[in-house]
Amino acid sequence: MSVTATEIIAGPSTSVAPEPNSPKYDDLELMPVPSVVSREAGERDPLLLRSKLISDEDIDGIRHRKKGKKIASFYEAQNEQIQSLLKPLSAHTAEGEQEASDNALKIKLAINLSLGANVCLAIVQLYAGISSGSLALLASCVDSVFDPFANLILWYAHRLSKTVEEKKWPARGSRFETSGNIVYGFIMGGVNLILIVESIRSLVTHSGDDTSDLHIPSIVAVGVAWGVKFALFCFCYAVKDQSSQVQVLWEDHRNDLFTNGFGILTSAGGSKLAWWLDPMGAMIIACGVIIVWTRTVYEQFTFLAGIAAPAEYQNLVTYKAMTFNSAIASVDTCRVYHSGPKYFVEVDIVLDPEMPLWKAHDIAQDLQDQIEALPDVDRCFVHVDHEVSHKPEHRKKV
Repeated sequence: MSVTATEIIAGPSTSVAPEPNSPKYDDLELMPVPSVVSREAGERDPLLLRSKLISDEDIDGIRHRKKGKKIASFYEAQNEQIQSLLKPLSAHTAEGEQEASDNALKIKLAINLSLGANVCLAIVQLYAGISSGSLALLASCVDSVFDPFANLILWYAHRLSKTVEEKKWPARGSRFETSGNIVYGFIMGGVNLILIVESIRSLVTHSGDDTSDLHIPSIVAVGVAWGVKFALFCFCYAVKDQSSQVQVLWEDHRNDLFTNGFGILTSAGGSKLAWWLDPMGAMIIACGVIIVWTRTVYEQFTFLAGIAAPAEYQNLVTYKAMTFNSAIASVDTCRVYHSGPKYFVEVDIVLDPEMPLWKAHDIAQDLQDQIEALPDVDRCFVHVDHEVSHKPEHRKKV
């Protein structure tokens, strides 16, 4: 069902300039360039959304009622959504560009620090795993040894996404980053599967109840690695939502906190309490890493396959398209879905069937440019129609 805005849109006229061949423009020097007016249509409130805002005082009053915290949280989220809808597209774009500019140095620093730290810690933990002979420390060591390769894969995929030849890859290169994350996830799953098999073999073939000696230097080395990973985890957390690279690095640091911490406990337990704690700890670490990376791979696969954007973002794009220009009678269809880490947008708008082609083109082109300028949007396609009674378009019969 289409979304109609003509009857409720109020405010100044958003008409476009008369046709170039109109008698009004006999003097060619005075002829204006056809353009679409009212790019900031979002500043108006044609749907009277502002009347639905709940004041902070009212929300505080609701919060202090019995069981009022959930209701207060709902109204806070509703206020944020309304304010986001009423904000002009240019404001969304400017905020996104400013945020990207502010975080550019932090993102670069997070990537470079993670790469340098991972290379150093891989050497330290490789020493700890080999010198101690502990399977638990070896499990945490394997994860750390592969971290630099993860950094290189992510860096190369990001570089490809920025330098890809558009004629060869018309959809651009954002999907390379997602594909790199999936490839690394499969590598980590395979390596940890080998560790599980080795842990089972150790449990089955071990004889006697003797415990191994506690190797203090190895424990200290892994403890230092845990501290460095915790610092990187905290640093990457601040900018993880601004870069898919940093998001994956943050997840990797989070995983390493678990593997290193649990590896220290089970390795020490295998030396002082019971021998089987060490291979059992290695098995648990490997299973945990596989589970976490399976979730990451699944999430990245849904991005690559084109899962729909969150409902809040779809509502934002639909509202902006509907209120973009008073000449838009309705929005027939609005699809927002992932194509890699960013979104593809498809919008079908309905215009007057008697509207000149140049006017329809200018409205559609301007809407496309404004939506594509949003920080989370990779591409936007605007389709112009003259009615809504047709069957759904772009549907292949099965």
